[in-house]
Amino acid sequence: MSDKPSVLFVCVHNAGRSQMAAAWLTHLAGDRVEVRSAGSAPADQVNPAAVEAMREVGVDMSAEVPKILTVEAVQASDVCITMGCGDTCPVFPGKRYLDWKLDDPAGQGVEAVRPIRDEIKKLVEGLIADIAPEGPEAGA
Repeated sequence: MSDKPSVLFVCVHNAGRSQMAAAWLTHLAGDRVEVRSAGSAPADQVNPAAVEAMREVGVDMSAEVPKILTVEAVQASDVCITMGCGDTCPVFPGKRYLDWKLDDPAGQGVEAVRPIRDEIKKLVEGLIADIAPEGPEAGA
């Protein structure tokens, strides 16, 4: 059992928002946080515009593939963050749930995905400060 916090990002297709959030959290927190993402109805591939928007800021998520949301993934996570999937995420006692209201990048070009990417980064930075601050000076 790990003592580091674990986060599960969930959106319907696990192709855009949740993939970008997982990539940001992995990029910014490194191994301080266990990161998962999943979708209630996964797409065939990660949104190419999301991949390109993240590549522009030096984060490579080209190897990611959409994954199906499982009860086990939710049970294994300390924090479950939903992004537009509403009631499809199973709820378990003792888990922390957050719902991030974000535009859906599906079918959008990279120009439309950039502001979503940047908003997700800000949300992820706040999440890291909350669940996995660095060192003793983190609370200062």
